[in-house]
Amino acid sequence: MTEPMTLRARLAAPVKDVHQALTDPAALRVWLAEHTEVDLPERYEFWGRYTPEGDAPRQRLLHADDRTLRLAWSLDGVETTVEITLEEDGAESTILSLSQSHFDYQEMITGSSIRGVLQTFWCQAVANLADYVQGREVGPRCDFTDPVLRGEVVIASPVEKVFHSLVDSGEVSAWFGYPIEIEPHVGGRFAMGGIDNNPQPAKIIDLVPGRSISVDWGPAGVMSWELEGSEGKTRLTFVSSGFDEARPPYAAWGGWLAGVAELRRFHELAGWRPVLLADAA
Repeated sequence: MTEPMTLRARLAAPVKDVHQALTDPAALRVWLAEHTEVDLPERYEFWGRYTPEGDAPRQRLLHADDRTLRLAWSLDGVETTVEITLEEDGAESTILSLSQSHFDYQEMITGSSIRGVLQTFWCQAVANLADYVQGREVGPRCDFTDPVLRGEVVIASPVEKVFHSLVDSGEVSAWFGYPIEIEPHVGGRFAMGGIDNNPQPAKIIDLVPGRSISVDWGPAGVMSWELEGSEGKTRLTFVSSGFDEARPPYAAWGGWLAGVAELRRFHELAGWRPVLLADAA
C-alpha cells in the first residue's frame, strides 16, 4: 500500500472564505472543474475536461463540516480517498491540508495510470484556489481531453524581469518550489534537483535573451516559452510539444501550470510567499 499524497498550502483568506470557495458550485467552476454539483452533506461532485477521468462524476461524499471535506473518488477502477482540512493561520490566513490515497510516484513517471496526475492536479488546483480567494484572475487549467498543451498568461511585470526569472537558477527554484539548476545558454543543462543530482538533465535547445527559451526533456517533449512585453507587462506563452500525442504528459503539464500560477504571484505580489508549504509530499 502506498503512502497518501499530501500537500499543505497557505491561503491569504479567512477559513470561512476558503470554505465557501471549496463548497460553492459557482466558485468551484472557476478554479477547480468544468462541472460541479454540491449539496452538503449529501453530495460533492466535480467532472468535465479539467478533471482526471472526468467524463462523469466519480466522487462520493463521506464527510463535510466547517473545516473538513472527505470524499471517495474512483480513478482507474480504484476508489481513492481525498481529505481536505482547514485551520486558522491568523485572522486573514488559512492553512489547507490535502491528502489523497493510492498515489504512486512511479505512475506519475510512467503514465501507467491516470492516478499519476494527482499530485500536480492538486498543486495547480490549490494554486488557482489561492488566486481565487484573493480576488485575482485564475490562470489556465489542464484540459485532460486535449493533447494540445498550450497556455498563456499576462504578468504585471516587465519582460526583462520575467525572462530573468525563467533562466536564473535561484529565482526559478523559488517560484517553482523545487531546486533547479540552469546553465542559461544554448546547449546548457536544465537540471531538476541540481546538476550534481541529475545525471540526465534536460537541455536548452533555443534561447533568445528577453524573448524565448526552449528546453528538451527527451521523451516528455520540448517545453517552449515566448515572451512579449507591452506597457510594463509581459504576455507569456508556453507550449509543450514533441511528445506521443496518444499519451500526453498531463502530470508534467499540471506541474508547469502550477508553477506559472506561482510565477505570476512571484512578480505581482509584494512580500510574496509561496502558496505550497515545504512539507508537501
